[in-house]
Amino acid sequence: FSRRDGQLHCDQVSIDALARATGTPAYVYSARMVRDRFTRLDAALAAAPHRIHYSLKANASRGVLEVLRAAGCGVDVVSGGELFRALRAGFRGEDILFGGVGKQEHEIREALVAGVKLINVESEAELRLVSRIAVELKVVASVGLRVNPEVDVENAHRYIATGERGHKFGIPVGEAEAVGAVALALPNIALHAVDMHVGSQLSTFEAYRAGTARLVDLSLALRRAGAPIKYLDSGGGLPVPYAEEAEPDLAAYGKIVTDAANALGAELLVEPGRFFVAAAGALVTRVLYRKETGHKTYLVCDAGMTE
Repeated sequence: FSRRDGQLHCDQVSIDALARATGTPAYVYSARMVRDRFTRLDAALAAAPHRIHYSLKANASRGVLEVLRAAGCGVDVVSGGELFRALRAGFRGEDILFGGVGKQEHEIREALVAGVKLINVESEAELRLVSRIAVELKVVASVGLRVNPEVDVENAHRYIATGERGHKFGIPVGEAEAVGAVALALPNIALHAVDMHVGSQLSTFEAYRAGTARLVDLSLALRRAGAPIKYLDSGGGLPVPYAEEAEPDLAAYGKIVTDAANALGAELLVEPGRFFVAAAGALVTRVLYRKETGHKTYLVCDAGMTE
């Protein structure tokens, strides 16, 4: 976003022209910035076989999804609605990871019918449900175990520090090997991955280092038990600056997660969300009235709290 001759532009496009064409209020996103962030992250992960899967929970706009699909990105979804949006935007089943702590039976069924790359299960109970539905559909479910690595997480708020002990998400790391044994015994289940999401807005990358080390150890143990582990999913969490914070060091992050994937001999999966879109957009609103009241001047706009 920049001003040229007093007019605000996004990339090469006049915001005034957009407002006239679409009306206001409107959200405007820079496709160039989204593509640039994908390209830079892709380069930071070049040391290992990998696939970037954009997390729809950050912004599920059809326009954003089509830009990322054209760039070569996959997606991460956490509901049947997000799965529907991803498929409508042109993603194939093999491009989609299905996560989320509260998957309903019909959503699991839709994911299996779509042939998603992975269903990342959060508990033994969910794993058994996936097996039952896969048997009914006569398909093999490709699953990952979402593990809570129980590491120390430094970030902006404890509610988004999802990799600490006692958090609601994932299988506790001490129980994961036993749940893996259940997966190996269940029909129509292929245990292809271990997965974590240590948190969002991480201020350091030490949680990635400690968490991926635990995932590698767990994956090797599961392989020895017979699991065909072929993916290491390190989740999302790359921070974006909202005030005076620095941009994340992608080279340092990339080295941590690619070293772990290479140590395991597995394809690396990552699930960034806000890193792609948070700094790329603006809400465009029009001033309708100027109102003087007391000692203040208020500008009344056509966007409100809903936007």
